[in-house]
Amino acid sequence: MATLKLEIVTPEEKIYSEDVDMVTLPGSEGELGVYPNHVPVLTALKPGELRIVKDGRESAMAIGEGFVEIKSDGVSILTDMALQTEKIDIAAAEAAVARAQAAMKEDHSAEEVVAIQASLQKALAQLHVKRRRHS
Repeated sequence: MATLKLEIVTPEEKIYSEDVDMVTLPGSEGELGVYPNHVPVLTALKPGELRIVKDGRESAMAIGEGFVEIKSDGVSILTDMALQTEKIDIAAAEAAVARAQAAMKEDHSAEEVVAIQASLQKALAQLHVKRRRHS
């Protein structure tokens, strides 16, 4: 069976580099499923759940904003956050949500509001992935 080379890179490190059967990712226009021989695409990512199917087993990661390049034989993701389920700290994510929600009640510049919203979305993505995988 054909596979895809999945590479996930953050500014700090290469998080993942393996051959996989399929990837589902949160694209800017909605969820996008990618199988081998997919048509080439370059699109933005939004914070959410990245699902990976390898050898018939599904795993998940919480990912942040970024970009994805899809080719017929591979998927390259450049993102500001990629956390495997076991590395997600629920208490820290809940605290980040609370901080962001409190900050949204204060006056901020447009740039600060965008940064706060991005932080909130990343924390919510972590909580979604962790709770979905451990409930």
